[in-house]
Amino acid sequence: MPEWKTRNTQRARELRNAATPAERMLWMHLSRSQLGAKFSRQMPVGPYYADFLCRSHRLIVELDGHSHEMQTERDGARDAFLRREGYRVMRFTNDEVLNDMAGAVIAIQAALAADRPTPDPSRKREGGS
Repeated sequence: MPEWKTRNTQRARELRNAATPAERMLWMHLSRSQLGAKFSRQMPVGPYYADFLCRSHRLIVELDGHSHEMQTERDGARDAFLRREGYRVMRFTNDEVLNDMAGAVIAIQAALAADRPTPDPSRKREGGS
């Protein structure tokens, strides 16, 4: 039986409160299962926090600002970890979301449609801390 690890909910709350304008705008489209799947914001997956996580489709949506241009190796290692955990990772820049929200939403819808949800998704399987 996997060992249960508590989540750092305070850190997740801080990240949600410090959301970028692009994250807030995208959340308006992802919240309340508007795309037919439940998303959560700033959810821990192992040592990382996913900007937007859909457990049932094992999909993570990340928004990157200018700081990510300087940390491509770090983002690559993060994405590799998340893929090993069974997640698909979609990345958009803040500018892409701010300038073409419809395009970002359509791409996310397509990713959801291309995958069938997993039965009984659980954060216990995420190696959460």
